[in-house]
Amino acid sequence: MAHAPRFDCGHLCLDFLATTHPEEQLDSPDSLRTWITAAGLVPEGTPLDHIAPHWLVGFRELRGHIGRLVRAEPDRKPDSRPFDISLARVNELARAATPAPRAVRTADGTLTRALDHTPECATLLALIARDTVELLTDPDACASLRQCAGDNCPIVYVDTSRGRRRRWCSSEICGNRERVARHRRRAGLARA
Repeated sequence: MAHAPRFDCGHLCLDFLATTHPEEQLDSPDSLRTWITAAGLVPEGTPLDHIAPHWLVGFRELRGHIGRLVRAEPDRKPDSRPFDISLARVNELARAATPAPRAVRTADGTLTRALDHTPECATLLALIARDTVELLTDPDACASLRQCAGDNCPIVYVDTSRGRRRRWCSSEICGNRERVARHRRRAGLARA
């Protein structure tokens, strides 16, 4: 994974959707393991050696469905077949049982979170699909969905800023690029 995973989009499913930018981040079982752990889908130290290349297909499929759903026009029409197919698939994936957490005592006596059993692909997909259902059924979050105004940035995020006027997925990345570009345009006009 060349780029560190980002978790600033306001919902787990949107952070998952962001794994396509600036380039594909889920390109191997190792990168998927890294993202799953960093996203908090499993406790740190959970063995994920069983993740195989075919898991990438399921995760990328879900990511495509999430993208279709959150980028849909606000006036979704009931006959929108691609939207309906994606919604049905997300709902189907959300039905799977999720990993059961349990408290275990560590060597120093403190309690830590562990999973009852090794998580399977369907159980991890269910966590992301359920977060998608939560997002899509929250009217406030849906009303605050924004696409980054950065040049060629596909990131979708929940705008929780005061006044709901956030323009970029990240002020430090896309916002800074825009400010630099604006400065260069002005400097170029001043010289002309």
